[in-house]
Amino acid sequence: MSENRTTGTRRVARSTGAGAAVAVAVGLLSAGAADADTFVPLPDGQKNGPGVTITRTGEHAVISPSLAANGAGRVAWVSGKHVADVQVTPEGEVGPWNGPSNRPGSNNSSTHGASQLNAGYIVGCQVSIADDAISAGVSGGLSTDGASVGGSVGLNLGPGQVGFVQISSKDILKPGVYSVEYQDAEIQIQGCAGYAQARSYTVVEIIGDNYSKTTLYGAPFSIG
Repeated sequence: MSENRTTGTRRVARSTGAGAAVAVAVGLLSAGAADADTFVPLPDGQKNGPGVTITRTGEHAVISPSLAANGAGRVAWVSGKHVADVQVTPEGEVGPWNGPSNRPGSNNSSTHGASQLNAGYIVGCQVSIADDAISAGVSGGLSTDGASVGGSVGLNLGPGQVGFVQISSKDILKPGVYSVEYQDAEIQIQGCAGYAQARSYTVVEIIGDNYSKTTLYGAPFSIG
């Protein structure tokens, strides 16, 4: 099988508060570590769906305090690799509305054009980013703010708000192995005076007459 890879932004140096990276358990940043980065290792994951296997490896985050030191801002530098092993051939014509009437088709797809591997992060302010919160809480009225990383992205989140940050995507045009990799992609969170959480997501949508959508979530982690 051929491998198709998208690599995210790589950043060697970061401008943060003074202090060396410290490995600690996932949790809120303590006052004593206010000027230090927090390294958060995250577990690998895998999920099987219709005609696809999604695998996430090497994920971790480095949490930095805001340079403003106002308690309402922080930065997460995220890294990981998301792989989709696609065994099926996408069906139907490319386009947003080619599905048969009243049957699943690409009209159900948020990609509107091609089957796709999509990787990113869900970020919440004073919201527990659990599976039920994603499926029920967001649809139940939580405010969302979509953004796409082009090196870095800033989210302005108030209490009870959730933002979806797309890191990268890859079109799936034939069976094969597709991957998205990123190193130290920057997510800035501003305006959240309370606790903040995030977790990664990997979505594979296969369009056509036999539409399917498979989602793998990462482990939630604190951003302070």
